Parts: sequence; C-alpha cells; structure tokens
Amino acid sequence: MTIGKVLMIAGGVLLVAGFLLQFIKLGRLPGDIMMKKGNTTVYFPIMTSLIASVLLSIVFYLIGKFR
Repeated sequence: MTIGKVLMIAGGVLLVAGFLLQFIKLGRLPGDIMMKKGNTTVYFPIMTSLIASVLLSIVFYLIGKFR
C-alpha cells in the first residue's frame, strides 16, 4: 500500500468523522452516566464509547479488507 493511498483513506475517515461530529451530538446518549455533587461532575460515557468502538472496528475492518 502506497503512502498516497494511506493518506487518501485517512483523509476520508477524518472527513466522515468531522461530518458526524458536526451534525450528531455525541456525549449525551442514553446509557451515559453523569453524577453531579456540589461543584464536582463525573461523567462516564459508556454508550458513546461503545458506539465509537463499533464504528472504529468497522472502519479498520474495511481498511484491512481492501488492503
């Protein structure tokens, strides 16, 4: 795989990720846990992490398949 092909794939992934982050509000999904007590806020993005993991797994699978 040439460096040009890798850069094109990386650019495409960044373009899609930027588009999704612009129009889809991640971080406030059902399943994300936020605890507030006084001036302290603790946030556990469980569902957001699961979705990001699945999406990255699909992307890396596709990159490996076409390689």
